[in-house]
Amino acid sequence: MIKNTELVISPDSINDEKALYTAASQKLKISTNDITAIRQIRRSIDARSKFPVYRINADIYVNEPVKETDEFNINYKNVSESAKKAAVIGFGPAGMFAALRLLEAGVKPVVFERGKDVRARRFDLKNIQQEGIVNPDSNYCFGEGGAGTYSDGKLYTRSDKRGNVKKILNTLVNFGAVTDILLDAHPHIGSNKLPQIVQSIREKILECGGEIYFENRVTDLLLQNSKVKGLVANGKEHLFDAVILATGHSARDVFYMLKNKSLALEAKPFAMGVRIEHPQALIDKIQYHSEHRNENLPAASYNVNCRVGDKGVFSFCMCPGGIIVPASTAPDELVLNGMSVSKRNSKFANSGFVVEVNEKDWQRFSSYNEFAGLMLQKELEEICFRLGNNSQKAPAQRITDFVNKKISSTLPETSYIPGTISVPLHSELPSYISEKLSQAMLIIGKQKPGFYTENAQILACESRTSSPVRIPRNKENLMHIQAEGLYPAGEGAGYAGGIVSAAIDGENCAAACIGNLG
Repeated sequence: MIKNTELVISPDSINDEKALYTAASQKLKISTNDITAIRQIRRSIDARSKFPVYRINADIYVNEPVKETDEFNINYKNVSESAKKAAVIGFGPAGMFAALRLLEAGVKPVVFERGKDVRARRFDLKNIQQEGIVNPDSNYCFGEGGAGTYSDGKLYTRSDKRGNVKKILNTLVNFGAVTDILLDAHPHIGSNKLPQIVQSIREKILECGGEIYFENRVTDLLLQNSKVKGLVANGKEHLFDAVILATGHSARDVFYMLKNKSLALEAKPFAMGVRIEHPQALIDKIQYHSEHRNENLPAASYNVNCRVGDKGVFSFCMCPGGIIVPASTAPDELVLNGMSVSKRNSKFANSGFVVEVNEKDWQRFSSYNEFAGLMLQKELEEICFRLGNNSQKAPAQRITDFVNKKISSTLPETSYIPGTISVPLHSELPSYISEKLSQAMLIIGKQKPGFYTENAQILACESRTSSPVRIPRNKENLMHIQAEGLYPAGEGAGYAGGIVSAAIDGENCAAACIGNLG
C-alpha cells in the first residue's frame, strides 16, 4: 500500500531520516517497521507562523516494495547520417531543449549561437564587471546557455499546462543538476553550477551528431513563397526546411531583421523599474521572524506585489544571497539583473522591483508601431547609462530618500561590482515608473515591516523582464503566421518568462517542427 500525505518537519530535523520516518508513522498511526520507504514528492518552507517548518508531500510505502521508474531516461538518437535536419537559432534554454527534442526524434539539430561557449564567455563577463566593456555578442544575455546560465538558474514556473515540467527538471538532473530541484517548490541551481550543465548538454548534442556553431550571428532568413529555405550566418548561406528561432528577449537586431523581411511583429506589454537591494539578514528576519536564521533554512526569499492606481507593481527574479550584475548588451546602455550561486551565501538580497508598462506609456513612440515598447525600453536604459556617468556604474538611491524625494548623501554597501553613484532617481526616472514605485514601497513596507528602510537601496534600471515584442505564430502548428517552417520560440518570441517555461516552449516548437518534417 502507498499512502500520499503531508509531513511537517522542523528545520532542525530536516536532514534526519529517522525524524522523517517518525513523523510518517505518527501521521498514519502505524509502526515505523511497516514503512518500507518514503519518497518525497514536493518540499516547501512554511514561514507563516512564528516558527518556520518544512512541509513535505510524500508517498509512504507501507509494506510495499519501491518500484523504480525510468520515465525520464531519454534515448537521444544518433543523427550523424540523418537526412532530416532543422536549424536552431540561439542556444539558451529554448534553443537547448529544442535541440534535445529534435535528437529524440532523430532529427539533426544545427545550432547557431551569436555568443561564445560557456567557458570563453566568462572573460567577457569579467570585462563588463571590472572594466565596463560591453561585448555586444558575448555578455550576460548572449552566449551558450543564454541569460539563464549566468543569471541564477531559478526554475520556479507556473507553466504546468504548457508542457512537462518534470521532464525539464529531470533532464537538468541527468546533465548534472542536484536532485533537490525535483523536490523544492522553488528549485534553484546556481550560476556556479550551470556552466557545467550546459556544457554537458552541448557535448551530448555533438556526441549524437548534432552541430553547434558559436560566434555565428544570424543576419538574414532565406524565404521563398512565404516559406523558410534557410538562413545567413556570418555572411554564409545555410539551407534548411525548418528554423526554430530562439534568440531571447534582448536580440533586437533579430526583430529588425524580421521587420525587414516584412514578417509580422507585435508590441506587447512588459514591465520595467529598478533592482532593490537589502541586507540578506534583514530579509531573513522579516521572513523567518527571527534575529538568526536556522542553519538548515536557506537564505529567505520574498514575493511582493500591489496595485497602485491602474498599475501592478511587483518583485521579479528575486535573488536571495545574491548579487546584482550588469546585463547590458550595447555600450551605450545600462541594464541590471540579479544572480545567486548555489549556496546563496552573499550578504545581500536583491530583486527586480518593476511597474507594468503598456501602450499608454509608449504612446509618444507610436510612430515606431510594433517597436514602440522597445523604444521606451531603450530610452530608459540610455537614461540610466547617462546617469551612471556614461559607464556601467549604477545610479542608486536609498529607498527612504527616494520616497521622500531627497538626494542620498551616502549609499549603503552594495553587491554590484562596477559600483554605484548617488542620483536623485525620484526625479530622474520617468514619472510613470518613479511615482508608482514610491507609492508601492510604502504599501509593501506596511505588509512587511522592515522592508521599507534606509538600509535598502534601489539601483537603476531593471528593464529586461520580458520581451517588448511578440512574434505572432499559429496556435495549431506554432509557425510564424506568415512564414511556413519558421518557429518563434521562448522569451524572445514572447511566449515564455523563465528558464523552465522557455525550455518547455522550445520543446513544443521542436515537436511541431518534427511533425512538419514528417
